[in-house]
Amino acid sequence: MALFANRFGRVKGAVFSPARIPAAIAAVVIFICAVFADHQNKIVSDQAAREEVLARVNLIRAKLEGNINGNLQLVRGLVATVMAEPYMGQPRFAALASSLFGEDSQLRNIAGAPDLVISLMYPIAGNEKAMGLDYRNDAQQRAAALRARDERKLILAGPVDLVQGGQGFIGRFPVFVKSAGNTERFWGIVSAVVDVQRLYEASGLFDKDLGIDIALIGKDALGAQGEQFFGDETVGKNNPVRVDVLLPSGSWQIAAIPENGWPTTPANAWVFRGIMAAAGALILIPFLVAGRLIGERQRNYWELERLSRRLELALEASAIGVWEHDLKTNDLMWDDRVNEIYGKPVDGKPRGYSDWAGAIHPDDLAAALADFDSAAAVGGPYSSEYRIVRPDGEIRHVRSKAIFYQAANNSPRMVGAEWDVTADVLLNADLVRARQLAESKNAELESARARIEHIALHDPLTGLPNRRYLDQVLEDYAANARLNGEHAALLHIDLDRFKQINDTLGHAAGDAMLVHASSVLQSNVGEQGFVARVGGDEFIILCRVRDDLDQPAVLADRIIKQMRQPVYYKGHQCRFGVSVGIAIDNGNDVEARQLLVNADIALYQAKSRGRNRREFFTGALQSEIINTKRIADEILNGLERNEFIVSYQPQFDAQTLDIVGVEALARWKHPEKGILAPDAFLKIAEELNVVSTIDRSVLKQSLSDFDEWAAENLGIPHVSVNVSAKRLQDEELIKNLRELKIKKGTVSFELVESIFLDENDDLVTWNVEQIKQLGIDVEIDDFGTGYASVISLLKLQPRRLKIDRQLVFPIVRSRQQRQLVSSIIEIGKSLGIEIVAEGVETMEHARLLKGLGCDVLQGYAFGRTLASDELKTFVRSRRLSVAS
Repeated sequence: MALFANRFGRVKGAVFSPARIPAAIAAVVIFICAVFADHQNKIVSDQAAREEVLARVNLIRAKLEGNINGNLQLVRGLVATVMAEPYMGQPRFAALASSLFGEDSQLRNIAGAPDLVISLMYPIAGNEKAMGLDYRNDAQQRAAALRARDERKLILAGPVDLVQGGQGFIGRFPVFVKSAGNTERFWGIVSAVVDVQRLYEASGLFDKDLGIDIALIGKDALGAQGEQFFGDETVGKNNPVRVDVLLPSGSWQIAAIPENGWPTTPANAWVFRGIMAAAGALILIPFLVAGRLIGERQRNYWELERLSRRLELALEASAIGVWEHDLKTNDLMWDDRVNEIYGKPVDGKPRGYSDWAGAIHPDDLAAALADFDSAAAVGGPYSSEYRIVRPDGEIRHVRSKAIFYQAANNSPRMVGAEWDVTADVLLNADLVRARQLAESKNAELESARARIEHIALHDPLTGLPNRRYLDQVLEDYAANARLNGEHAALLHIDLDRFKQINDTLGHAAGDAMLVHASSVLQSNVGEQGFVARVGGDEFIILCRVRDDLDQPAVLADRIIKQMRQPVYYKGHQCRFGVSVGIAIDNGNDVEARQLLVNADIALYQAKSRGRNRREFFTGALQSEIINTKRIADEILNGLERNEFIVSYQPQFDAQTLDIVGVEALARWKHPEKGILAPDAFLKIAEELNVVSTIDRSVLKQSLSDFDEWAAENLGIPHVSVNVSAKRLQDEELIKNLRELKIKKGTVSFELVESIFLDENDDLVTWNVEQIKQLGIDVEIDDFGTGYASVISLLKLQPRRLKIDRQLVFPIVRSRQQRQLVSSIIEIGKSLGIEIVAEGVETMEHARLLKGLGCDVLQGYAFGRTLASDELKTFVRSRRLSVAS
């Protein structure tokens, strides 16, 4: 124990001897400094890593912004054209859209959706499934489409799963067009689909040498608030670099980290720590051996001073790769890192001036030597950047900095450090190329804008100005005419029989007729007027008249006469005429654009009066149009407020007079005029193309009432519902009927006779057959007033045939009319078809029709049209009267 105590005491004394206390203090200080320096080195390294990731992310961001903005900018020109030509067809739309698809475009397709239903598409191939898509019925796309309409701005949505397959980003442009009264109405949506994969590929997201992991956040351009739609979800949880991608509508956010995650230790950590350890050792060793090596320290004083200064200067120059150059002997001393940069073996051997100069790229040698010689000549700081060629042929970019100093032996020296900046140089080169690419894209966009602007202002077939061009010049034209004491006259010209030429000889012949018509118009107007093509076969002439207001009529008559002359196309004689509507600016504060509306009203009048003529606009015409528009607006509002209701007219067995069914009849419950029959609204509803909507409403109400009657045991076996020709041409008709789950034999569809020609539409025929397979009976309504033949009856095989009231009413007084009705009944009986007579006004009609063999009677002799509740009361009262 005593021996142990003595040894411990000696050790303790050796360790804690006064001579070693400074060394211990120095060790603690060095350790603290080393820890702090290592921490600072890690911070610098992390910042450098984040800056490198940020530089790469900015390149991706620039490409994404350039590509998505470039694609959508191209579409804006098309949107402007649609605003100018809201009634354009698929060929016109496809011709315009095709010019937007270039080699560098990521556009997949462009669709036009008037009234939010896609009916225009380019390209159609591969996108057939999207045709007919109603955004309002598509849960995935409805919100974005309605948002674009309501906010009246471009809405970028996506990525979206497309009905035609694949994914895309969809830019939806709301289109508003001018209507009567210079008001705007919502036309619909133009949607541009940017292919997701092509956008990602063009923006470099699939680059194998990208070096970073990327996540894209902000689905539907919602920025940081949106969902992540690209990349690994772990990227956003690993302290990523975040950059916003600015889009025409909203933004995305890029989150990125290095490909293998953030480095846990700096790349130069061990070199740095080694230098720090060496520095610590060099500082500590003198303290530890100071007592015994005072004399030796004196002898080696100058060498220690040189080493200390070299270490200090190397640290000052960032200690990446340290070198020392003796300017007198041209000897070089490279550390291991410099040897690695130059591809030399790390063997500690001395290097010479030729090792450095011989490694410099020949193109950079003169500048590098000049930099070095200049610094050496004045003894100033040295800084240079150049390329070196390593022994394996690899070219690296090097940045070198050094400081001149005088050694103890008065030998001039330079000590410095070098960086391998190849990655920075390549990144800068990538950024330059990206900038050049962006400038090239901008130039292409400008060129495309000019082309689209020309296309937007001119008709490509005739070369005439189009509707948009007309809108731009119309106001100035009328104003200048007034300044000169003249009147602006506008002639709206529509070609008659143009469709027949198109349908019989093809579109090429139709195009030739349009070119001929434009030539006739230009030759008659000359330089004093303005001619524009504003539609498929519609033209506008602007001219000025002074005192003789009949001048436009003379011009119109001359044009009508010349247009009547035959035109020969490939051996075929083509004849067509023109209808002309004329409006003159009378100077009574009427807007110039109103001339278009007035001339259109006059044109409508000319066509309704037999075509191939001219008509002037009058106040009476305007009143008629205003009234029609008022009724049209009321119909549309009535559909929104569910004002269209159903009334029912009972049908009776001709023998027993029992109720065998009811016919559902559409009625308009007008808020001011009361209940209106179809003759008050049907014609205008057909022009508005809403008859199918009314049909659907009547059918749904009828089915609901029928279920209520069945639940109350009223004993009404079936209900007949009118179906329009438009409804039979609906490709979704059968699908919609299946969803209603109609019980077989309870519903009949009444189809007007004029639908069934001997050669009818294939879709109509198919729909009728499918209707039968669903258990819905088919009846022919208004038989005897249309075109149906016996062959048509054989093909259709209806369940019932309803004789029109115009044939039934005269049978009481006319024997000939009774024979005609009898013949119709016999034809129906021979084909196994039930016969229904409508318009049975008196019991004498009922007696005669029963005698002729009619099966079912319907008319005011038995009952008028009744609402559902009134019908229930009527049926119950008949039961009570029979029971009594």
